[in-house]
Amino acid sequence: MNSRRKKRLTLAVALIAGVAGIASLLIYALNSNLNLFYTPYEIVNGKPDTGDKPEVGQRIRVGGMVTLGSMVRDPDSLHVEFAIHDILGGEIIVTFDDLLPDLFREGQGIVAQGVLTEPGVLQATEVLAKHDENYMPPEVAEAMGQSHEKLDYSEQTQSEGYKYN
Repeated sequence: MNSRRKKRLTLAVALIAGVAGIASLLIYALNSNLNLFYTPYEIVNGKPDTGDKPEVGQRIRVGGMVTLGSMVRDPDSLHVEFAIHDILGGEIIVTFDDLLPDLFREGQGIVAQGVLTEPGVLQATEVLAKHDENYMPPEVAEAMGQSHEKLDYSEQTQSEGYKYN
């Protein structure tokens, strides 16, 4: 093998190794930032079709209704704990150490994002409350068994605002 072919072979091997390294780092980064959506029932019992449950330490999003009478606030800090449930009967505890959204209240649909610290307990880093009475995120609406209403911009007028279908 002459030196020219050796250089080409070395360059090709280095190029393939570099592309493989970049691809593996990209896949690792995407997997570590992936937030899967679950309902409380799926966290407790697993997904109905596959039986997969989230693992402790996994970063997830969970949506459901805040259980009435479940909210407990720490008077000395921003720490709050509450339970969320869905229509299938699953219930989990969510802990949160920051200010809750203004629209947050018991009996309302929310989406919480965070890390599962133990089975059935989510340490939330973000809590989102639905922003009005007519809209619910599609994932939460599906999980709660409600139809998702969408805005019809074609029927909007200056004086009437938005209409819902």
